[in-house]
Amino acid sequence: MLIEKILFVAVFINLIATFYYCKDILYGQTRPNLVTWSLWALIPLIGVFFQLKAGARLSVLPILIDGLNCIVIIVFALWNKNSYWKIGRLDIVCGIFALVALVFYIFTHNLGISILFAILADFLAAIPTIIKSWKFPETETWGVYLVAGITNIFGLLIIKNWIFTIYSFGLYFVLMNLLIVFCVNRKKIFKF
Repeated sequence: MLIEKILFVAVFINLIATFYYCKDILYGQTRPNLVTWSLWALIPLIGVFFQLKAGARLSVLPILIDGLNCIVIIVFALWNKNSYWKIGRLDIVCGIFALVALVFYIFTHNLGISILFAILADFLAAIPTIIKSWKFPETETWGVYLVAGITNIFGLLIIKNWIFTIYSFGLYFVLMNLLIVFCVNRKKIFKF
């Protein structure tokens, strides 16, 4: 019961982190990749549907919030025309492959395989942002990724039935968010 209460607090903090990310977008300090964020808005929402079908309950809340936060971030990025990262060939290729994986995910009738395709689609969508975070860390606000990773840890802690279709997407979200935090902060980490 305590972990569930902490989960709600973590989700609230996640919303605050998204607010600060959007503020950085408006001030031009953060330049999100629209291919990544558009797919990150779609894929988690579909993933939540399949996880609920598999029996997940409250543990999907961080994933749902992540998907909804992505929609808000897209709106802010489009509002400030100079604030989003320009789309290149890699973005298009990763976006196409992510969409193909997403189609396989939707039409596969095996929940485990569907979740694997969702994770693959999300990872392919993340590649442009991972590369951008590595090469141009000043274009990202890492706090939103750290908070999303921590929020998903709390989502994992309340799982009662540890089966792949329930825990896999949350675990992937933790690892992906921490990878982006590392990419943005690698120069600071290895500076000593």
